[in-house]
Amino acid sequence: MTFHDLFASKQKNSGSNQNLWPVLKAITEASVQVSDDLNRAALLDNFLGAQGGKNVQGEEQQKLDVIADVAFINAFKNCGAVTGIGSEENEDFLAFDTEKSNNAPYVVLFDPLDGSSNIDVNVSVGTIFSIYERTSALGSPACLKDMLQPGNKQVAAGYVLYGTSTMLVISWGAGVQGLTLDPSSNEFTLSHPDMKMPEKGRLYSMNEGNIKVCESGIADYISYCQSDDNDYNGPYSGRYIGSLVADFHRSLIKGGIYIYPDVPSAPKGRLRLLYECNPLAYIAEHAGGLATTGRKRILDIEPEALHERAPFFIGSKNMVEKAMSFLS
Repeated sequence: MTFHDLFASKQKNSGSNQNLWPVLKAITEASVQVSDDLNRAALLDNFLGAQGGKNVQGEEQQKLDVIADVAFINAFKNCGAVTGIGSEENEDFLAFDTEKSNNAPYVVLFDPLDGSSNIDVNVSVGTIFSIYERTSALGSPACLKDMLQPGNKQVAAGYVLYGTSTMLVISWGAGVQGLTLDPSSNEFTLSHPDMKMPEKGRLYSMNEGNIKVCESGIADYISYCQSDDNDYNGPYSGRYIGSLVADFHRSLIKGGIYIYPDVPSAPKGRLRLLYECNPLAYIAEHAGGLATTGRKRILDIEPEALHERAPFFIGSKNMVEKAMSFLS
């Protein structure tokens, strides 16, 4: 079943807004382009390596960060249903501010290429996106208030994983659907219907290089995972790719937990609330998992800034709850 046919069938049953389709179509079109760029990057001039500048977070931009950002911005601008966007790669939001876009119902927040520092070593990367209904009046340009909505206001969210195959994982409130790109047709086809995250697992993902500077409860939880005195009566397996989308996708399929806590060098956490945490939290919850700061539900945070950060605990329900129980 193609993505369009899937959406049409689910829309009839769930009552989801048919106006959402142009936005979803734009995501598929841009992701097909980015997937092709990634597959051929090593063969093309000026596609691999650093761009030479830094993004708003002070991180070195990769050339493909910029290429992917432009591809998605153009797709959203041309789809006719998006009034403005926020991107991890840009300091400010962008209001398209045309007569058509000023009457468009949605805004999109996205990370065009998560894990891009891994591109040169051929590790999986991804695009993460989040769709909201605008709060400003139709007929006016998008404004900052449209972008600063809590995650519980999302109408759809998901990610595209560029790995051994290119896969779209998405929810618009009608379960979580996984679709795989067929390169012969450039169509996303349903491959993983109604995805559910196992309630527990035996995999944990964390950069343990930070373990000595984390709060003690996190170190205690990792010790629990590595001990014989846990619910599996034996050590869990540590798996950390360093691409958030890839680490989360493994937990979604197999069960597990991903932890990126606050540390002294990043006292509010390192991951972006609007571009990374909220959309993945939306997917996790619709698949039966949990996403928290360690103390608070991610989707209930009222954002105050476009590039706000948050500590992030996400994954199987029982594992996230257990990790939270170690925090004071």
